[in-house]
Amino acid sequence: MKIKNTLLLFFIIPLLSFSAHKYYLSLTQIEFRSELQTLQITINVFMDDIEVALNKEFNIDLQIDTKDELKENDTYFEKYLKQKLHLKINNISRNFTYIGKEYDGDLIYLYLEIENVTEINSIEIENKILTSHFPKQQNLIKTKVGQNHKSILLIAENDKGFLKF
Repeated sequence: MKIKNTLLLFFIIPLLSFSAHKYYLSLTQIEFRSELQTLQITINVFMDDIEVALNKEFNIDLQIDTKDELKENDTYFEKYLKQKLHLKINNISRNFTYIGKEYDGDLIYLYLEIENVTEINSIEIENKILTSHFPKQQNLIKTKVGQNHKSILLIAENDKGFLKF
């Protein structure tokens, strides 16, 4: 009996350690397209995480990527992003336009755009995506302005970043 319990613990503990650990990470890619005078923004988030957040925020049941998915789900994605993501270009607050989303496996790609941007000297970003629902959430921001590439990692306790070009 003692050997049986020992063997059981030997197999169960490693399984629990793997299943109990989860990474909470989003990627926000910001690219300045000077020829189009736009700032194009792509946000990658895990489907299950964003679904939990939106369901709790708006008291809904999105059922993302199923036959029962809410028809007006883009409205919730846009509203959530407008609450959680704020940008200043050259020290001026700018609103983005929600373009849409795409599903790819476990990820959702959210597409945003800021038009009429002629030059970029600095980008200030506040990113609170998923941080109120997942305290260990990390939001990686990667930017491309001309040939300049800069990145910053934001967390719940430090959700604002400033990048100078």
